[in-house]
Amino acid sequence: MNVVDVETPGGSYPIHIGPGRLDALDQCIPADATAIAVVTNPTVAALYAERAEAALARTGKRVLRIELPDGEAYKDWQSLNLIFDALLGNRLDRRCVLVALGGGVIGDMTGFAAAVYMRGVRFLQVPTTLLAQVDSSVGGKTAVNHPLGKNMIGAFYQPIAVEIDTDVLGTLPAREVSAGLAEVIKYGLILDPAFWNWCEENAQKLRALDRDAISHAIRRSCELKAQVVGKDERESGLRAILNLGHTFGHAIESGLGYGAWLHGEAVGCGMVQAAELSADVAGFGRADVERVRALVQAIGCPVVAPDLGADRWLDLMQVDKKTEGGSIRYVLMTRIGEAVTRPAPDDAVRAVLARTTQ
Repeated sequence: MNVVDVETPGGSYPIHIGPGRLDALDQCIPADATAIAVVTNPTVAALYAERAEAALARTGKRVLRIELPDGEAYKDWQSLNLIFDALLGNRLDRRCVLVALGGGVIGDMTGFAAAVYMRGVRFLQVPTTLLAQVDSSVGGKTAVNHPLGKNMIGAFYQPIAVEIDTDVLGTLPAREVSAGLAEVIKYGLILDPAFWNWCEENAQKLRALDRDAISHAIRRSCELKAQVVGKDERESGLRAILNLGHTFGHAIESGLGYGAWLHGEAVGCGMVQAAELSADVAGFGRADVERVRALVQAIGCPVVAPDLGADRWLDLMQVDKKTEGGSIRYVLMTRIGEAVTRPAPDDAVRAVLARTTQ
């Protein structure tokens, strides 16, 4: 097992990475917990809920299961209220612990519910997708979507631990693996050129879920994110670079309808678009743009974005948490391993959209 420690003003906690972590969940529940609510969806529940609940039952606490509809389209207020209905209906008090057993949607909604239920209860992240393991489960971002924008309603709220069971990746569809790898390569692109080079060399091993390669990728991704989150928990500065590709990617998700593309697929394609914009306005090398395009394609993500119309694209990107005073702040690269946030002229963005959409 590997351990990565996260240190933030909002809470310090361990990330445990290794096989069989589902069977050790009881070790993460505080002794004073009064009840445990496992939040999941039918797909994950059929695979892992009984195993997780068996481990949690060893605490001697009452264990409740809450199943939400499966998919990004259900990351909304209505589904969030299903959690509150169950918690209140079963009279769970302020010392209960919520367990997010699922991918990024389940993790985000469970974390948001924990942040606001009785003004804050403890929760545990148990991510079951690669994308959630390397990104959304770490750092305390929680949210639901709004029809006008993705993740616009939420809170920063840290878990008490993140339990990453690498064995669960074997049940993921290939498309989900590719989506997760988009977030993996992002860390190299913005923070660690040596890790980026390693990802280029090991892209096929990563897609094949080679045990050593995927374990290294998860650990290094968590280490890099923990470093950033520790310095900027609430995304007032440095943490914004973790959104490389997300301004374009969120526009794809919102424009096509949540769930049409997986989040990681949209981010992967968005990184190609961000690389093109970086070359135009931030001095990023043209040869490096092609390296980005080639690696995004090698991990199995799209590299051509949907043609939503330039005006629609710009409207969608305005609804972005990095927008300040009506000006969109893009995450741009100056070189591989180094990123900045800054505005870009609309005509430059339109030129990139003309080259990258179809």
